[in-house]
Amino acid sequence: MAALAGQRILVGVTGGIAAYKAADLVRRLREAGAEVRVVMTEGAQHFITMTTLQALSGNPVRDSLWDDSAEAAMGHIELARWATRIVIAPASANSLARLAHGMADDLLCTLCLASEAPLALVPAMNRVMWAHPATQANVTVLRSRGAAILGPAEGDQACGETGLGRMLEPTQIVQALSA
Repeated sequence: MAALAGQRILVGVTGGIAAYKAADLVRRLREAGAEVRVVMTEGAQHFITMTTLQALSGNPVRDSLWDDSAEAAMGHIELARWATRIVIAPASANSLARLAHGMADDLLCTLCLASEAPLALVPAMNRVMWAHPATQANVTVLRSRGAAILGPAEGDQACGETGLGRMLEPTQIVQALSA
């Protein structure tokens, strides 16, 4: 039996170079037996396309609260109720801050506020951004509310630096979610 059989996982993809790993994550979650739907932020779309994630998930990708066809039926609430788990990968410094402060001005943050599903955040950012006291305070708040923080990993970063801030590899994320 697949490790995530029966799970309905909503994958949130935020802006950052690590967004390219979301494609492999979606594929591996499906291989593990999960049904996957994807929500992208505007920033994420600068790094990876909706078409790629739709092809890999087998479901339409959502990116806006203002999708007339979906919102006529309160689509953001339907997605929030559909998910048995929400995974945001990559979780940028901006997304962590917005979630910690209860922002609800885009589809992904609104879904997180409207859902009772467990939330897993997979940080990805420059090592200095990760170490910044504001980011660490946001992570502390999110952990105190029950969010699982998966990573970050240490290693080479797209900016040319090395340190803590790399997004975990998709296989590591699936393994953590399967535990």
